[in-house]
Amino acid sequence: MLTQESLNKIDVELAKYPENQRRSAVMAALRIAQEEKGWLPNELIEYVADYLRIPPVQALEVATFYGMYNIKPVGKYKLMICTNLPCALSGSVDAADYLKSKLGINFGETSSDGKYTLIEAECMGACGDAPVVIVNNHKMCSRMTKEAIDKKLAELQ
Repeated sequence: MLTQESLNKIDVELAKYPENQRRSAVMAALRIAQEEKGWLPNELIEYVADYLRIPPVQALEVATFYGMYNIKPVGKYKLMICTNLPCALSGSVDAADYLKSKLGINFGETSSDGKYTLIEAECMGACGDAPVVIVNNHKMCSRMTKEAIDKKLAELQ
């Protein structure tokens, strides 16, 4: 279900832990699987668990707990915006509403062209930089005013 290249990367992660602690590599293994496939259907989560020799529920718990894992297909750009209270007080709700309007989607939806998925995220630990948007789990964008959102969306074209 995964390429040999991905399995080799998982093996590198497994080598970091004692044999009886293979579960410790689950986050990295799920990330590697998601990088290859784009998202983590239940069958892939189970495959990763089997490869790690851990109960599938342990891998599923991780995949469903952390926002960085896609348990359903997402657009080319996954935009996560924090709307917790400190960020909300700094304008994240307005920024989220602007993104919804601009993209024509609500939280948890993907644009009709398959380009954007908008996710309401939990705290990103950057309240002082709010509103904060994370693009594809890797790029944190701070102080996302309407102008900053327009600029970021233009960059993603």
